[in-house]
Amino acid sequence: MSTIYELDSTYIASTYKRFPVCITSGKGSEVTDENGKRYIDLGSGIAVTSFGIADEIWQQAVIDQIGKVQHTSNLYYTEPCARLAKLLCEKSGMKKVFFGNSGAEANEGAIKAARKYAAEKKGPEYYTIVTLENSFHGRTLTTLAATGQDAFHKLFQPLTPGFVHTPANDLSALIETVHSNKTAAVMIECIQGEGGVRALDADFVKGIAKLCAEEDLIFIVDEVQSGNGRSGYMYSYMAYDVLPDVVSTAKGLAGGLPIGAVLLGEKVKDVFNYGDHGSTFGGNPVACAAGISVMERIDETLLAEVREKSAYLFDVLGKSEGVNGVSGMGLMIGLDTVKPAGDVVAECMKNGVLCLTAHGKVRLLPALNIPMELLREAVAVIQEACK
Repeated sequence: MSTIYELDSTYIASTYKRFPVCITSGKGSEVTDENGKRYIDLGSGIAVTSFGIADEIWQQAVIDQIGKVQHTSNLYYTEPCARLAKLLCEKSGMKKVFFGNSGAEANEGAIKAARKYAAEKKGPEYYTIVTLENSFHGRTLTTLAATGQDAFHKLFQPLTPGFVHTPANDLSALIETVHSNKTAAVMIECIQGEGGVRALDADFVKGIAKLCAEEDLIFIVDEVQSGNGRSGYMYSYMAYDVLPDVVSTAKGLAGGLPIGAVLLGEKVKDVFNYGDHGSTFGGNPVACAAGISVMERIDETLLAEVREKSAYLFDVLGKSEGVNGVSGMGLMIGLDTVKPAGDVVAECMKNGVLCLTAHGKVRLLPALNIPMELLREAVAVIQEACK
């Protein structure tokens, strides 16, 4: 066995069930393992490497910033931090940004913003956050509490109090839940990623937005996985024609470097004051320079290409033998397969295509700019694996 496998087994905590592949290099949507085997990457680091591996524009932005300053802390100003915040606000419709380092941190920040707003406007007893069953919001104790899947809760009790889960796409149940609690906010993923790549119904999302506006609740949309072009829109809530009060995002934002962001809308843009929140590494200039290189290239031309590739995947895979259905949006795709999802993924890997799983489905998260010829080649492998 490779020394790398031995070192991992000996020294790294056993929290990951890794695939038996050691990726050593790559370019675009193709990666190579330690034996020189080539794979088409349809996972992109779980929706992180938005423009693939070793993207030259991304590389140069990172190298240039490393050559200037790699870290200053938030006691000082840096240009990349300010420029990325401006881009995010312009592209999201939000007003201000708080930077962290991960999706869980972004969701923690969103929760803090909602609770502070509600405490100041209605009273400290208004702290409940209503989330959806089958949701996933992170692995800290608080974001685990927000996550509407009991399987994640069992080993880590007691979790942070103040979270109630309600069924997805049942507006009357959500309204009843809101009215049965002293509610600060409703927090949703428009596309439930870890919960099986399920896009919420449009009427349900619009109903939540209306309820939050009428009752002065904070409407939080978790765009950690679905954001930054992944859905075929800059943010998935744009497909529903709603505007949240708070947006969390992370994964694809910096193309492979750790970053998280809480985007604050008009209602809560000034909710945080000096000392209310902080992060040593949040807004790191190298990560922000990488983020700028990603965000500047996500334009309507690219988003249209994402939607075109998505339509191709829905059409071809939806008609394929061994596929019961296709779900998701954009290049965030779930396949309900006749065979167990793990078996399909293993067969694809054997034949040079890297896929993922999510809640019993095969999950596809290719780079936003994956070439169509590679996508077609990968689809042919998936189709064979599903038979």
